[in-house]
Amino acid sequence: MKEQLFNFAINKPKWVFGLLLTLSLICGGLIFNIQIDTDPENMLPSDQPERVFHNQVKEQFQLHDMIVVGLVTNNKSSVYQPETLKSIATLSQEIEKIDGVIALDLMSLQSVDNITQDNGALRFEWLMRSAPDSIAESEQIKAAVDRLPLFRNTLVSADDQAAAIYVPIKDKDESYRISKEIEYLISQLESEENFHITGLPVAEDTFGFEMFVQMGISAPLAAAMIFVLLFVFFRNLKFIAAPMIIAMATVIIIMGLMIGMGFTVHIMSSMIPIFLMPIAVVDSVHIMSEFADKFKNNSNKELVIKQVVNALYKPMLYTSLTSAIGFASLMLTPIPPVQVFGAFVAIGILLAFILTIIFLPAYLMSLKDDALKSLSKVQTTASKLETVLPKIGSASFNYAKWLVTGFVLLVALSAWGISKIEINDNPTRWFKSDHKIRVADQVLNQHFAGTYDAYLVLQKDLEAERTRVDEIIKANGVDINQELPLGTMINEALQKLEEELFEKGDDQKIESAIESLEQLKTNVALFQSPENLKAVELVQQALINTGLVGKTMSLADAVKTVTRELKSGDDKDYRLPSSQSGVAEALLQYQSSHRPHDLWHLSSKDYSSTVIWLQMRSGDNQDMTTIVEAMQEYFDKNPLPGNISAKWAGKTYLNKVWQDEMVQGMLTSLLSAFAVVFIMMVLLFRSVWLGLIAMLPLTITITAIYGLIGWIGKDYDMPIAVLSALTLGLSVDFAIHFVQRSRDLYKSTGSVSKTFSLMFKEPATAISRNAIVIAIGFTPLLVAPLMPYVTVGFFLATIMAVSAVVTLFLLPICLKTKGGKLL
Repeated sequence: MKEQLFNFAINKPKWVFGLLLTLSLICGGLIFNIQIDTDPENMLPSDQPERVFHNQVKEQFQLHDMIVVGLVTNNKSSVYQPETLKSIATLSQEIEKIDGVIALDLMSLQSVDNITQDNGALRFEWLMRSAPDSIAESEQIKAAVDRLPLFRNTLVSADDQAAAIYVPIKDKDESYRISKEIEYLISQLESEENFHITGLPVAEDTFGFEMFVQMGISAPLAAAMIFVLLFVFFRNLKFIAAPMIIAMATVIIIMGLMIGMGFTVHIMSSMIPIFLMPIAVVDSVHIMSEFADKFKNNSNKELVIKQVVNALYKPMLYTSLTSAIGFASLMLTPIPPVQVFGAFVAIGILLAFILTIIFLPAYLMSLKDDALKSLSKVQTTASKLETVLPKIGSASFNYAKWLVTGFVLLVALSAWGISKIEINDNPTRWFKSDHKIRVADQVLNQHFAGTYDAYLVLQKDLEAERTRVDEIIKANGVDINQELPLGTMINEALQKLEEELFEKGDDQKIESAIESLEQLKTNVALFQSPENLKAVELVQQALINTGLVGKTMSLADAVKTVTRELKSGDDKDYRLPSSQSGVAEALLQYQSSHRPHDLWHLSSKDYSSTVIWLQMRSGDNQDMTTIVEAMQEYFDKNPLPGNISAKWAGKTYLNKVWQDEMVQGMLTSLLSAFAVVFIMMVLLFRSVWLGLIAMLPLTITITAIYGLIGWIGKDYDMPIAVLSALTLGLSVDFAIHFVQRSRDLYKSTGSVSKTFSLMFKEPATAISRNAIVIAIGFTPLLVAPLMPYVTVGFFLATIMAVSAVVTLFLLPICLKTKGGKLL
């Protein structure tokens, strides 16, 4: 098979070029169908229980993703100034008109009710339907907000220095567009205040837009840098065009294939070009280095190509297979975007290998000998490496004990660093610290209770009650849709039975059914019970006691606020009613407000379940995990009454869920890939000991990289997690080439000293060139505005450096036996 492919490439280069061009054009055309997806929800399968429940909660309580618009005063005593409040009112009114904004649920000073007592009666009036004209009127608004716990530290900060507008949106994928329209509206205001826009939906959607732009910048910049470095090494533009063509063709074909198959481009799949490019270039550099070295002494181009490909085919095949396995192992993770990423990078690696052994020989054969004459100049740059590399070879033997001790110490320190790793992620921190979204996040969370939210849902399994209602309905021949919510079913059944009783007059069976349904209605309305609302209060206090929740809002808060105004308006009456009828009256009164629908954001319409809305200053998964664990401990010690259960929902909570899934999945995939690669090494070298030696660069590099992550305090997030697969591929590449070439040279020379003398010439030069090209080639990523790209750029360079150092310094020591022979 190898010979057939090689002969086809050598004899029909134009066919090879034509096929590659056709495939690239076809797949390149599919890229125009690209769909960007940055929704962290899609880190979880659509049928994942927590995700299903989250969506059910959003639908049941009509909860929407929200953009937070914040206004911070500029050297003023407070936001309660006529001109500042005018800006808030004007902006709120204009935001309501934006397509995609749910105007009915927008929250701002301009769009909410003030609840007061008026001569013993409850009065609802707009808090600020129009901007005030005087300081006195502004102070009246301040007094009202200070009395309303639902709005204090939510619509206006506790220090009165900031105000917020919560903008609910129909589709979170429209967040970026809506945020841009809001920015335009802000620019039209005659205001000196500082405005900020944040919130998870806009952070995620903005990242999607900037990621799309970055895809068109980072990969080409890296390609350009690699091209320059290859020119420095080989000094021949035509010669170095080949690896760049292979790399670009691989990226185009794989991205086109992925998009053409209907997969969206997620944060992970957007990095496929960045991961594929170094791997695609590595094999080409090995062949080019060997070809340049041999072609200087032999002008028979075809013979040289055959010699080079035959010598490198086996190590390149195994490095490609091991690298592909490393990335394919990511398919074992339960995170769909990571599975897609792993699968297509693995396919891309194999494609790059095929292109290298087919296209590269065909390309070299198509070049005229005159075009390759300048390769003699390669000796100049190669000699610079070849003067250093033999010294490394000598040092590895002369200072073997010191080097081994140093590597052992490195592993020990790295293991300590690994113990310090903190697993954490936050979509807002995908941006650099000076990005406007990061700045907005920091500023607004300094002032308010928090711009991150989560929901704690309290409910009870009502299957027994539903069964009883079904029995009553069937026994009395009442025709009702069985799919309705239980409370709605009971109300409709009561209405029909009461109508029937009115027509018949006296019917003991119907009266008994009505009595049973009334009792069931009371039982179902769990959160009309003062005892259960008191439990909600205690849960809210427990949440605040975690120190990570800035504020909570619940049905209990609404009931207490209305009850206070129904009684006296004094703070002493800010409490829950003592009876269920008192709670029912407060809830009924609330429905007379301008925004009665707000009640159903906190409770189901039959009061069988309720939501506690958490506002948090941090969106870190680590903090969300702490809250969840603290509350589990609270519920273990303080069980909720009446078998009520508590379940979590909300975007911040979902981020915590997929992070947990990722950690376990990544560990499984890494261990699986490690085991498979070790088995392949044993099969390749026909030796368990050589297999272990070949695993050393991989093992030490992964340990060192993750140790470094722990020491510098970098959170273990998604980009960091997948770097283990890249480490596996690149580290094993160097090890396989070093061990296999050493064995081949030892067979031909029979001398260990001659073997390593030759090894630290061309083979070590090729490894060094690869390390330098890839490490420096991706430095443009360090200036990217998106942190995942910066992370990959930094650690990619570190991986290459550590892998090359371990391979060149440690492997010679391990390969040499006590008897002075080679393993």
